Amino acid sequence: MAADPRVRAGVNLDGTLFTPIPDQGLDGRAFMLVGSDPKLMPPDPEDTSWEDGWKRWLTVTHAGHLSFTDWPVLAEQFGYTDPMAPLSGTRSQQITRAYVAAFFEQYLRGVPQPLLDGPSPAHPEVVFERQC
Repeated sequence: MAADPRVRAGVNLDGTLFTPIPDQGLDGRAFMLVGSDPKLMPPDPEDTSWEDGWKRWLTVTHAGHLSFTDWPVLAEQFGYTDPMAPLSGTRSQQITRAYVAAFFEQYLRGVPQPLLDGPSPAHPEVVFERQC
């Protein structure tokens, strides 16, 4: 997204940002970080590029690094629960689908999504760490 202006919106699911957000920001394009641990995720509060355009930084309580993939759903079918990430596979899938779908509905289709405005009683595990 930082290298290609054709990318209109982006989501990072518990990944590392190997390339920092450019000093000039993302030219107003929407970006959402969804992670499992607020200590592991950027941006630096002093980073003013974060203020360019719509941004959300969400964390999910009791999630782990793989919670945003199909691994927890498959593991659950075999009776495996990761003690380091006790959020169920079913619940992690529901949260991931809800927030990613809402994000792209809003920023690629132009359909407002109240789910992205702040905490939701339907998803108490989701914490809004930072938003612009």
